[in-house]
Amino acid sequence: NKKNKERSIDLLYWRNVKQSGAVFSSVLLLLFSLTQFSVVSVGAYLALAALSATISFRIYKSVLQAVQKTDEGHPFKSYLEMEIALSQDQISKYADKILLYTNTCMKELRRLFLVQDLVDSLKFAVLMWLLTYVGALFNGLTLLILAVVSMFTMPVVYEKHQAQIDQYVGLIRTQVNSVVGKIQAKIPGAKRKEE
Repeated sequence: NKKNKERSIDLLYWRNVKQSGAVFSSVLLLLFSLTQFSVVSVGAYLALAALSATISFRIYKSVLQAVQKTDEGHPFKSYLEMEIALSQDQISKYADKILLYTNTCMKELRRLFLVQDLVDSLKFAVLMWLLTYVGALFNGLTLLILAVVSMFTMPVVYEKHQAQIDQYVGLIRTQVNSVVGKIQAKIPGAKRKEE
């Protein structure tokens, strides 16, 4: 799990430019394809492209073996013998994580919708109101494309300009906390209770 996180971080920070470029461009190509075609069409085209490549390679290797009179066997033999089944432990682990995440989300949504904390519920209402404008400007696929582009650009930009970004974020955070404090002071019952 730690190794996967390190690989993901290396990918997003462009430590290996070829690998990051390949992943970034293929994901963007897939998403742009989905803007033009249905998911079924894109899936079918990807499957046809993969089948064309593997069938062509298999025929090429078979012809090469016939001409050279060698017996190398099936070109994908090592992949065909590879074990790809998920273990019960893996399925249980992921199911437990999904269950924990789902329960946490349900509890948080219940807390927000039933106004356990007025300030948090108001923040959530403002967020939902802002999302109505975002939804009017962008569809979900466009937001996904923007998220992918941000994932591959923001870490590198932050790494190069960390001091300036941290300074401006600190200023913004101070201003936001000041405004929130003033609003909380004016709304009756909005002050958080000390725990």
